[in-house]
Amino acid sequence: MGAKTWMLVCSDGDARHRFAARPALDRAESALLAGQLFPGERLLPLADGSLAWTAPPDDELLVGCFAGLTVLAAREFALDRPTELDARFLAHAGARDLSLHAMHSAVDWLAFARWRGGCLERSLSLSPDEGVIEDRGPRLDVELPFWAGEHPADDAEALADGADPYPLSFHPLELGESLLRECFGYSLEGPMDPGLLDAQAIPLLRFQRKPIRKAWFGKFW
Repeated sequence: MGAKTWMLVCSDGDARHRFAARPALDRAESALLAGQLFPGERLLPLADGSLAWTAPPDDELLVGCFAGLTVLAAREFALDRPTELDARFLAHAGARDLSLHAMHSAVDWLAFARWRGGCLERSLSLSPDEGVIEDRGPRLDVELPFWAGEHPADDAEALADGADPYPLSFHPLELGESLLRECFGYSLEGPMDPGLLDAQAIPLLRFQRKPIRKAWFGKFW
């Protein structure tokens, strides 16, 4: 399946610290929030998902409400331009911290954004095919080594053998994994780090999404 995400994380303060506390899932609150944010759909409960898989298919939704922390995963967050996030999700976050993390290993694409107090602080989206799609706000500390060339995408030996240079100076997916570790305290690929959160240990409610069809009552003469 590869490493994929399209999720929103809303938190009171540092989300990584919230996750590290291994918070308990509030199932009733999670179901209530799902209905509030997706009112035009019939949501059918499925078996639980987890933080380890936050790239559901288009007809599914993942929701988790914890103490001081909310996780949403849905197609609405696979945005080439994170600044186009639907206003209802920004309204839900209010003054709390809000982060969007989306990536797809098959195309080496990453999109990341952060809002604080309802104001955008950082938005980045890039892929080898499209280049830099969006780059707004000061770069985060975790990004700086990548932009400084400390994680080169090209292998010098391969280039010497005639390989085409990679279109970007680093692999977006590598930055995506670093953002997962720095912002949320877990990773999806790479060597296991016992100091990181086991994302499978954080359950999320999972729903199948179906449109609500309005009843039609015919009138016969």
